[in-house]
Amino acid sequence: MNVELRPVKTPAELALSASYADARARLPGKGAVAELREDAFRRFETRGLPHRRVEQWKYTDLRALLRDSYPLAALPDAAARAHAKNAGQVLTGVDRRRLVFVDGAFAPELSDLTEEEGLTIGSLADALAKADPLVMAHVGKVFATEDVGVALNTALMGDGAVIRIAAGVTPQRPIHLIFAAGSETPSSAFVRSLIVIEKGAKAAIIESHDGGDSQVNSALELVVGDDTQVDYVKITQGRALHIASLLATVGARAKFNSFAFTGDAALVRNQNFIRFAGENTKAAIRGVSLLRGRDHVDNTLLIEHAAPHCESREQFRSVLDGESHAVFQGKIVVQPHAQKTDAKMLTRALLLSDNAEADNKPELEIFADDVVCGHGATAGALDPGLKFYLMSRGISEKESEALLIEAFIDETIEEIAHEGIRDALKFAALKWLGSRG
Repeated sequence: MNVELRPVKTPAELALSASYADARARLPGKGAVAELREDAFRRFETRGLPHRRVEQWKYTDLRALLRDSYPLAALPDAAARAHAKNAGQVLTGVDRRRLVFVDGAFAPELSDLTEEEGLTIGSLADALAKADPLVMAHVGKVFATEDVGVALNTALMGDGAVIRIAAGVTPQRPIHLIFAAGSETPSSAFVRSLIVIEKGAKAAIIESHDGGDSQVNSALELVVGDDTQVDYVKITQGRALHIASLLATVGARAKFNSFAFTGDAALVRNQNFIRFAGENTKAAIRGVSLLRGRDHVDNTLLIEHAAPHCESREQFRSVLDGESHAVFQGKIVVQPHAQKTDAKMLTRALLLSDNAEADNKPELEIFADDVVCGHGATAGALDPGLKFYLMSRGISEKESEALLIEAFIDETIEEIAHEGIRDALKFAALKWLGSRG
């Protein structure tokens, strides 16, 4: 007799299933969208939350870390919207177009919706409800993955941004997507955004998350056309549980740069699924994480070179204090026809405490024979010789450490092209350093 074995569901898995059952009828979108949700939810039901026996989640055991799942956030009331009014302050002083989402819902009254030729901005919830052709053509199709975090987002996606930048257009200002927690009641939000950047366009996109006691599962699908130049910056701050997925396809002769800045975040996983689908594209994917206490930050990359003559550089740096835990998993896949690929990956961790932990796992999977690829990983403490040198010049121990840490992370932050964003993130890093005990 064959007996079917089913794993016992955790309280969080049961709560997520109940949330979907309760919300399914009122989630935006019918027909093909509803089928997409059902298929994604079945994948979650079959596999459950990812755990340490799933290789890609080995160091971030979500089944163990997520004790319970908060109920889905209600539509924000006036108090929640007022509370979120000043979100995204890390970029105060940077001239940008603000698009604000409160508890996962678009807040047009807090957003800058000034019309600009060649730029279209809308709400994903509205687009799903209306079966908008752009959304129907791309949502759930930009990068195919079996990841359970993405599946959960697809099943429960509520609102987010839909942005189209027409061919040859350069928006006047960076576009800043601000996701804020407005309610004081613990809740969860599943936000999904789609950005389509057409041939020859140039754009700077910022995505920031400010969270209180909340759980956020965020996904951004990014379609980058040929001959484009795109700079994407993601900023995560707050004590929320935060799972974020970037799913991107990049065309030919493009320049694509991304930067992830994470600080004072309780539990964060940033996962990037990026495919270079056209020839002669150059990309730089970088990030800085500042951790202390029991913070846990996981940066996981899957970079697929699917076209020849492309160049990519991946560089991530982490500073760890207290009992914090940093994870870097980077995998570069070079497909058989992607000859002349030039790809290099580097991760470095700076440990300020004996109790901090850094797990680095760079990988290469190469199916072409005419490539230049490499990876490296380092972890260590502050250089005692340099620290002694600074202290011997009359600089205090704390200031000496701050100078060395600043130099360590500035080497990566300096690569951000936009001066205002670069300076704002440097200032945020300085504030973090100044608050060290």
